[in-house]
Order: sequence, then C-alpha cells, then structure tokens
Amino acid sequence: MSWRRHADRLGGDAARILPQARLAGPMPWVIAIMTSLTVIALAGGLALANLAEQARSEIAGGLTVQVVEANRAERDRQAETAIAILSARDDVASVRRVTEEELAKLIEPWLGGAAAGGSAAAIPTPALIDVRLRGAVTDARLIDLRSTLATQAPAARVDAQAEWLRPVFGAIASLQYLALGLVLLLAATSAAAVWLAARSALGTNRDTIEVIHHLGGTDSQIAAIFQRAIGLDAVAGGAAGLLLALGAILLLGEQFAGLGSGLVAGGGLGPVDWVLIACVPLAGVALAMLTARLTVLAALRRSL
Repeated sequence: MSWRRHADRLGGDAARILPQARLAGPMPWVIAIMTSLTVIALAGGLALANLAEQARSEIAGGLTVQVVEANRAERDRQAETAIAILSARDDVASVRRVTEEELAKLIEPWLGGAAAGGSAAAIPTPALIDVRLRGAVTDARLIDLRSTLATQAPAARVDAQAEWLRPVFGAIASLQYLALGLVLLLAATSAAAVWLAARSALGTNRDTIEVIHHLGGTDSQIAAIFQRAIGLDAVAGGAAGLLLALGAILLLGEQFAGLGSGLVAGGGLGPVDWVLIACVPLAGVALAMLTARLTVLAALRRSL
C-alpha cells in the first residue's frame, strides 16, 4: 500500500479518532468563550488608545491662564492686560476669556445654588483665559509666558492643559496594559485548553493510533487528523465568540454614547480597529491548530 493511499485512509478515519460531533464536545464552546473575552478586551484597549489620542490632540498647545485676584475690578484689569499681551504674540494662535456664565456652569456641580446667580456675584472666582499656542507646549515656552505676564499681570497663573490630564493619561495607559495582558492571558488559556483536549483525545484513541502506526501511518499524518478536527472546532467556536463579542461591544457603545461626553465619544473604534478585531478568530484558529499539532507530535514521539 502506497503512502498516498495510507494518507487517504487516515483522513477518512478522522471521525473514529475524534468521534465527537463538531458542536457536541466542549471544545467549541471553550473557544467561543475565550474568543469573546479576547475580542472584548482588545476592543477596550483599542478604544482607550483612541480616547487618549483624541484627548492629546484636542489639548495639544493648550494653556489656561488664571487671574487669581479677590478684587473684581483689579481681576478684570489684569485679565484684559493678559489677553492683550497674549494676543500680540506670534506664537499664540488664539485667546479667549471664559465667560462668567460658563464659569457658573463649571462650578455648579460642586457649589450648587451658590453658583446659580452667576459666579462673580455668588463667590469670588478667578478669571479664566483659554489660550492655544502654535505648536506644542514646552517648559521653555511656559517659562517665557509666565515671565512676560508676571510684570503686568502678577496675579496670572499659566498652566499647561496637558498637565491637568497627566493622571488621566497615566490611568488610561495602565488600563491599556491591563487589556493587553488579558489578551495574552486568554490566548495562553486557549492554547492550554487545546493542549488538554488533544492530550485527552490521544489517550482515548491510543489503541486506534497504534493500529494506524502498524499500517504504516506516520506521526505527521496522525497529527494532521487532530489538527483538522480541532481546527473545525476552533472555526465554529471563533465565529460564535465573535458574534457574542460584537453584540456586547455594540451594546456598550450605545451606553457610552448616551453619556453625551465629548471625551468618551473620542474612544470610538475606527476601520483599522475593526479589522484587528476581525483577525482575533483567525488568530485563534491558527493558534488552536498549531497547538494541537505540536501537542500530538510531542506526545507521539515520547510514546515511541
């Protein structure tokens, strides 16, 4: 009997070596769960990355000037002086004073009714000036602006908007690393589940494998049978897991969209993100088939 005839016969005996139906065993459901969790973790990490990038782009070159002065007339005078000085600079793209109505809305969640009648009338608040520079905010530019304003508007304090959000960016980066860790952990768990399934199938069908060996079958041919069977399970489980994860992602997206926050809206997924998400089941199938093949080959070599 030729090697080709042996291979054809071994391929036809795949059902006897792995007798369970494609959706009857636990493996497809295990892969579906792992795929679903992996997709959700990856989508969360990508959304956080987009949110951080959107926030950085919006505050790039942003400065906030606070004129902290209890006397309202003096506060207004120094604020107008600061606006005139900043407007005359070539490296300043725009200057805008935040109105008292806007200030009242900003402090109302913390002060309640005390800010309802207007911040200036209810409680002393600093004058806020929103400044946009041409280019990035550097320490040298901050020092130059502070020294320029200190002579004519000594109550003015200049702060980079990026500094205010530095703790937020740090927290987002930590969550991104957590999402990456979860993806890697779930991939390792999926590989471990396939390893256990392959080892169990080998033990259950040891007598059949020995017969195939006596008929001239090779370890590679036997491994191909397991690889193909587990690949089919991985395809079924990956497709189911992807559909479950997409439903969860869309539901969460609608919930966050309902918040009406511009910052949260910047965390949407783009076309490249969706392509990466779609690659998760494909990567899962490849990982399952590779793990099954290596596991079977290693076990057969040890049994010889």
